[in-house]
Amino acid sequence: MSQFYNNVEPNVIDDEMVQKAIEEKCPEDLGDLVKGENINFKDVTELQLSFKSILRIDNLWQLENLTKLQLDNNIIEKIEALESLVHLVWLDLSFNNIEVIEGLDTLVKLQDLSLYSNRISKIENMDTLQELQIFSIGKNNLTNLEDVVYLRRFKNLRTLNLSGNPFCDGEQHVLFAVAHLPNLVYLDFKLVRDTTVRFLHSLLGEIRQQHLTEPLLGWFASNIPVMGAGSLQKSASQNTHSAAFVEYLNRSLLFDNLYAEDTEAAKLASLPGVEDLLQAYPSWFVSVCGNLYKYGLKEYEKREAEVSEFYKKLHEILIASQEENKKVILDFENRNKKRLDEIHHARSDDIAESKRAKCKEGIHQLWDVLMTLEALVCNEMEQLLKDFKRSIDVITSTFTENIKEIYPFHSIGVATFSLTILCTMAQCRDLENHHHEKLMKITLTTLEKLVRGELEESLPDDVRMLLMDKNTIVNAIDMSHSIRLRKIDKRESDMLCNTYHW
Repeated sequence: MSQFYNNVEPNVIDDEMVQKAIEEKCPEDLGDLVKGENINFKDVTELQLSFKSILRIDNLWQLENLTKLQLDNNIIEKIEALESLVHLVWLDLSFNNIEVIEGLDTLVKLQDLSLYSNRISKIENMDTLQELQIFSIGKNNLTNLEDVVYLRRFKNLRTLNLSGNPFCDGEQHVLFAVAHLPNLVYLDFKLVRDTTVRFLHSLLGEIRQQHLTEPLLGWFASNIPVMGAGSLQKSASQNTHSAAFVEYLNRSLLFDNLYAEDTEAAKLASLPGVEDLLQAYPSWFVSVCGNLYKYGLKEYEKREAEVSEFYKKLHEILIASQEENKKVILDFENRNKKRLDEIHHARSDDIAESKRAKCKEGIHQLWDVLMTLEALVCNEMEQLLKDFKRSIDVITSTFTENIKEIYPFHSIGVATFSLTILCTMAQCRDLENHHHEKLMKITLTTLEKLVRGELEESLPDDVRMLLMDKNTIVNAIDMSHSIRLRKIDKRESDMLCNTYHW
């Protein structure tokens, strides 16, 4: 509740208040015209009744075509008398004394609802608001984090503010809200970052494996608020790997995936010479992935440093702006406090109206000053964003080029294959191509020996059957090779797409 109204008598909305609000909303040249005429309330689509010391909502039934209603900064204790406003899209009830969410059942078109800074202790009675996109319930008395689960029914909800409630101690409520409301774009005035979403996906993946017999949502709802640091730290490293776009490259997972379900490759492993070939290939491949993993983490650190520096500068700009705005507003309050007292104790309406006019002029001047300061801040932020984008573009373009860059391998060996150079997915393809050539050569040599009866080694029956026809074995090896290359390409594509999306 604004300090300006501490000594003002509570009001109830009446026709005179509505009429005056409409006149104030009109441009000055039209305001004089509407004063002399009866306004058709059915033509009014927007109404602002802020700072009117309203205690009770009433007498709005005539405004049946209203789409935007501002009742913020009053002393309203109950949401009521809104049932006729079925076309409302935007409703602001912030900074009041409301304790219960109610009286909204008929507002089925509502998209933007603000109940910020009230006394609400439970999110409820909103089932019909299926069009809701923006909901602010910050700075209330919400103590139970599970109240957030109620909001899952709003499929169009993209912006949510919970900040300032008792359950907002630390960042647990952020993880909880993002986990239960996957379509959120903004939470507590901040963009929901992809890294947070990826972290939750990895965390949920572990939970699904460990708690298949429990309802996932129930388990998550009851456990995430009290998760210890150990549980979060366990997934933190994987979260970092995902954010660096190099998840699982520090292990043999990619190589193992290449040969998953490849029965032909398993059969050919028994051919003479293939065992030695398979001894070197996996270690080289995993080493390439490992170097790419290390490179990705270094690039991630660069990006995070840029982001951190960006937010640091942004914070400095905003703090400086806030301090300047506070000085201007404090000066305005000091100059107008006396006028407000004079209005309250005015002996006649004419004197009060004169004082109000001066206050209104002061408010316009304040508006001009604040807008000028806002424009300056916008210019600073725009330049900051340009500099940030330029730096990030350089980092990401370098990263993507190094992923895509081709280092040709004319022969594979210790002398020519140096793991000290920057390793890329192209090297993985080169290794696969080299392995394919060697495997094909060994297979065809074995086939020729088998045909001439010169093969000394004993082969399993299924392998001999595979070697009965040259075209069959060549096609099988080529097909397996093609599948493995596509898997490598897919992994590279995922890395590039994640980088571009970032």
